[in-house]
Amino acid sequence: MSLINPSSSLKAELDGSTKKKYSFAKKKAFALFVKTKEVPTKRSFECKEKLWKCCRQLFTDQTSIHRHVATQHADEIYHQTASILKQLAVTLSTSKSLSSADEKNPLKECLPHSHDVSAWLPDISCFNPDELISGQGSEEGEVLLYYCYHDLEDPQWICAWQTALCQHLHLTGKIRIAAEGINGTVGGSKLATRLYVEVMLSFPLFKDDLCKDDFKTSKGGAHCFPELRVGVFEEIVPMGISPKKISYKKPGIHLSPGEFHKEVEKFLSQANQEQSDTILLDCRNFYESKIGRFQGCLAPDIRKFSYFPSYVDKNLELFREKRVLMYCTGGIRCERGSAYLKAKGVCKEVFQLKGGIHKYLEEFPDGFYKGKLFVFDERYALSYNSDVVSECSYCGARWDQYKLCSTPQCRQLVLTCPACQGQGFTACCVTCQDKGSRKVSGPMQDSFKEECECTARRPRIPRELLQHVRQPVSPEPGPDADEDGPVLM
Repeated sequence: MSLINPSSSLKAELDGSTKKKYSFAKKKAFALFVKTKEVPTKRSFECKEKLWKCCRQLFTDQTSIHRHVATQHADEIYHQTASILKQLAVTLSTSKSLSSADEKNPLKECLPHSHDVSAWLPDISCFNPDELISGQGSEEGEVLLYYCYHDLEDPQWICAWQTALCQHLHLTGKIRIAAEGINGTVGGSKLATRLYVEVMLSFPLFKDDLCKDDFKTSKGGAHCFPELRVGVFEEIVPMGISPKKISYKKPGIHLSPGEFHKEVEKFLSQANQEQSDTILLDCRNFYESKIGRFQGCLAPDIRKFSYFPSYVDKNLELFREKRVLMYCTGGIRCERGSAYLKAKGVCKEVFQLKGGIHKYLEEFPDGFYKGKLFVFDERYALSYNSDVVSECSYCGARWDQYKLCSTPQCRQLVLTCPACQGQGFTACCVTCQDKGSRKVSGPMQDSFKEECECTARRPRIPRELLQHVRQPVSPEPGPDADEDGPVLM
């Protein structure tokens, strides 16, 4: 062995500006090397149990693997450190001079630019490629739903990185990125989703705002999404109002699932709920609340979350001097929805369910939420209990399993039970049913549009508490029409 420590020699040769980054580079090189020696276990994702294998030895704790790498692999760490420093030097030489504010922010100094996207991809060389793609099309896979509000200076770089990261891990799904943060739902093998979570939790811009509990998981996989779509938008959830006017930084008071459960219990125990000073507000779309909702809730009859502000404006007196308990699928719509409601200055208090219905049902599957949870992918809904709260649009029988309208190119959802399907009632409205019964071929099929009799009849801000009509007159926009599972149009 050399009597001179190679890392010390490297540090001595650096100029002043690069020497400041030496510690960061060495730590990163060490961490990357240790990561390559990690052996996945079946319980690693649930309880963070980890094993490492190096030089034909198995290490069961982090201290022992760190000691082994430091004493036996100094040369490899030296070469990796030199490589990272070289990348940093290139980044500095091609970027503009840092402002004094940037120099005080070590995170900005460490973040790579567009040509360094690969620096923030996990090392998958130690895994069998089949492990990353297994579960696609079977129950072995998983779907992640998450969001993170954080001011981003370069959303385009984040977009390029997320695209590369998902492709690297064979993930499909939809991710919205904006200057205000990121909103995503991705599916793949459990190994792929675990690695994705680990990368997100270690990424400098998100690690202080994200925790493991912020990722909602459900059975699924890459097959739940037809493709991977990543894009940059003005909002990470489309409320239709600039984040500069209504910011995520002024939301309602967050309640844990347990706290929210107690509040709902207190509300439902009141003899006269209509005279209560509390409103349990579902800020999702009508086709979501139709198949599942909290008991005693107010579910606005809106088709898109971008209609929510107009709904609030038209019903301000409804909220005056009220305590509002808001909820949505994963929590993201409540962040800005509660901020908008608070900005009106009429409510006594505004609360929101942290983690949304998703997290509530994990703790209270048989609680006060009845029915299915609508999701914005090809599964359409998740089931946590046996309650059916909706009906077939044709005959009124209990039914809650959505299908797409049978008319080509129509993206509306319809609730039609097996008996009605057997009779040929598979469209969302009379117009679409008529289209579907006609034989269409050639170019005419392209003329079929999503708009039909039923969508044209629905006003932008629908009336509250519509009378139920046992006809297929309440079209449900397709699963790619809204926001908790972000959509790229």
